[in-house]
Amino acid sequence: MPLTPPRTMPGALELLPREQIAFQSMLDEIRRGFELYGFLPIETPAIEFSDVLLTKTGGETERQVYFVQSTGGLEKLNALGKVAMEAEGFRSGQVELPPSGKPELALRFDLTVPLARYVAEHEHDLAFPFRRYQIQRVYRGERAQRGRFREFYQCDIDVIGKDMLPICFDAEIPAVIHAVFRALDIGAFTIQINNRKLMRGFFENIGIDDGERQTLVLREVDKLDKRGADYVRASLTSDAFGLSSETAQRILDFVQVRSTSLADARAKIDALGQGSETFEQGRNELLEVLDTVAAFGVPESAFALNLSIARGLDYYTGTVYETTLNDHPQIGSICSGGRYDNLAGQYTKSKLPGVGISIGLTRLFWQLREAGLLRIARGTVDALVTQMDEGQIPRYVALAQELRGAGIRTELALESSKLSRQLKYADRVGVHFALMLGENEIARGAVTVKNLRSGEQFTLPRDELIARLQKELAHAGAQP
Repeated sequence: MPLTPPRTMPGALELLPREQIAFQSMLDEIRRGFELYGFLPIETPAIEFSDVLLTKTGGETERQVYFVQSTGGLEKLNALGKVAMEAEGFRSGQVELPPSGKPELALRFDLTVPLARYVAEHEHDLAFPFRRYQIQRVYRGERAQRGRFREFYQCDIDVIGKDMLPICFDAEIPAVIHAVFRALDIGAFTIQINNRKLMRGFFENIGIDDGERQTLVLREVDKLDKRGADYVRASLTSDAFGLSSETAQRILDFVQVRSTSLADARAKIDALGQGSETFEQGRNELLEVLDTVAAFGVPESAFALNLSIARGLDYYTGTVYETTLNDHPQIGSICSGGRYDNLAGQYTKSKLPGVGISIGLTRLFWQLREAGLLRIARGTVDALVTQMDEGQIPRYVALAQELRGAGIRTELALESSKLSRQLKYADRVGVHFALMLGENEIARGAVTVKNLRSGEQFTLPRDELIARLQKELAHAGAQP
């Protein structure tokens, strides 16, 4: 029988153990930061009903959704349409679709839409404002390429209000992200802030009144930092948009506004002039958010005004955010989100406005690793009790259990091999200390310890072992 070649689907990230430890450490740090600000954890199913999931996301997002078809207990992931499936290497097979033309179920593509469904469904059991964090995988039919993932972790925080949600919550979100990224120690970063009402009001001022057309322009200008001004200008003046060169230039002049400080941001917002009611509402919200972010103690160097930030999803209605690393702009946005006033309105008559932000951790981790900015963890095992004599295994077991009882993470060598081989193994998997209990140590009531990181080796009485290891582990944990 021929062997099946082991292979991983493109767009999925598999890590070796030490990298996985580093990834898990980042997850834990993010979780601690979210909980420090009073957010509560939830989880939602990976699979949602298609009609629930795709209520208000836009056609561009829908084309990336993986639909799920149950076949004899097996679940089939299908990209939308036969051509898309064949391009991704899937066979379409015979899939019976409901009258809507889409399978009944789909994998979630983000955590915000499932959150809106969750809050609408459990509205009467939740306390408002509902502050939740959610750290789970999501799925998108991305084109296979380096750094783009079909399965990836998102780490979200959101605040949902009942009937209303004060704008100050829009300012708290960047404060949380600032605290989390400082704890992750990933270098200097900037949280870029804008307001969609301001942008829509500006479009009204220059004669782009239709909401659908505004959305298309919003999506296009959101590409400014990625594609450049010439690309956006060419798109806006193409037949697809039909804008004049003068109108396209006015849009570019508007969206290229950036700030270097809080005072600079206020001055540039004031310089925009007067506008429609929507424009003025967006201006006032943006000024309040910027002032309150500063009041939260976020340094002015860590946040800025950027009028090109729009976010591609249709459900954002007010404040929007994107975060970039100052020294590595090529990485792109590492964290984004915004205000959505109408998302849950697809599921309930209650008014449940919200604001939130998401860290795409899988992509961030991959980019940091590729840029050489990632500190790979040593390992999760503090000590390895080596096997010096197969006849002394009960002693080794007792020693390992004693260490574990003191909270020292311990592995026991149960396979007989040369000591040099055991030490090589311990070093390779990132063990901190190797413990040796031979005839001499047993006779003296002692243990020999080798620090695999410093190379130091010492022997000490058995009753002093735990205190010494705990001291050295605490010192190592305190080091940067």
